[in-house]
Amino acid sequence: MRSKGEAPATPLLVNAFMNKNILITGGLGFIGSNLAIRLVELGAKVTIMDAMIPEYGGNLFNIEPVKNDVHINFSNVCDIYSTNHLVQDKQYIFHLAGQVSHIMSMTNPFPDIEINIRGTAVLMEACKQFNPHAVVIRSGTRGQYGPSTKLPVDEEAPTKPRGIYEISNLAAEKIMDVYNKIFNIRCVLLRLTNIYGERAQMKTDHYGVANWFIRQALDGDVIKVFGDGQLKRDFLYIDDCVDALLLCAVNDKAYGEILNVGIDRPTTFLELAKIIVEEAGTGSWEMTPFTPERKAQEPGDFYSDINKIRTLIGWKPRVTLKEGVKKTLEYYREYKNHYW
Repeated sequence: MRSKGEAPATPLLVNAFMNKNILITGGLGFIGSNLAIRLVELGAKVTIMDAMIPEYGGNLFNIEPVKNDVHINFSNVCDIYSTNHLVQDKQYIFHLAGQVSHIMSMTNPFPDIEINIRGTAVLMEACKQFNPHAVVIRSGTRGQYGPSTKLPVDEEAPTKPRGIYEISNLAAEKIMDVYNKIFNIRCVLLRLTNIYGERAQMKTDHYGVANWFIRQALDGDVIKVFGDGQLKRDFLYIDDCVDALLLCAVNDKAYGEILNVGIDRPTTFLELAKIIVEEAGTGSWEMTPFTPERKAQEPGDFYSDINKIRTLIGWKPRVTLKEGVKKTLEYYREYKNHYW
């Protein structure tokens, strides 16, 4: 970790967050904790809001490097009174709280409706009443598009989500768009691709294929690659994702916009498995047929068109898949007991 106030890898962020008051909902999870650490390095005053719902990825160890430099409020974004209080005096609010498992949403849709939809409405209403000058950045999902009609997928593509999780994220985005257009609360609406890296939960395969493959390799297990292994995805390293969140927050060209955050170099699942096994030096991979259920839910190839975010704010991914996998493996090797 860099010392507080030290220049980050992205020069445009130097001094942008110095002494700024920040709220991160879901800040003890995968993306939120990495964002919190970076913001502390940039000299920000960070408040984390997290309900620590089991299996959602909240982990106090995630913020170990900055545990004495952040304020944590253990509450749920659906709690009107907590949220009303916490949004006050914040210049930037990163809204990352949510139910984030497609698989869980298909067996129990109510957490998605409660947290992703109602929680977003509670947050935006709190901003309207108590802090209308805040900038609110939302992390949605590329799943809001559903199956791709053409590749790469740009922001004008139709949205035909195939799961409750994805539908609830699209609804949350629409809610924020209303508050942006009608109540003039500056919002940035991001659709994130397949993010991988340090500080993700590693106990189940519900939350991200790349990190789950990494766990299997570290455990010496066999990575099962479905079908012919040629399905394509864009896998984005967490540091690049955090860069995008921060750059969008401070660039007024991003306000009111829907922006893809992905990588324009798609990778097949077979390539991913091979890279992980090679870098880990443990584990193996094998091909396996799709189950009928998995085949029915599989949306096909997907990778993002990132021309819009590149043009508007100058963001682009910097970390190659091999570099990101190597860093992720190193982290979990050292801190495995906090995640397995």
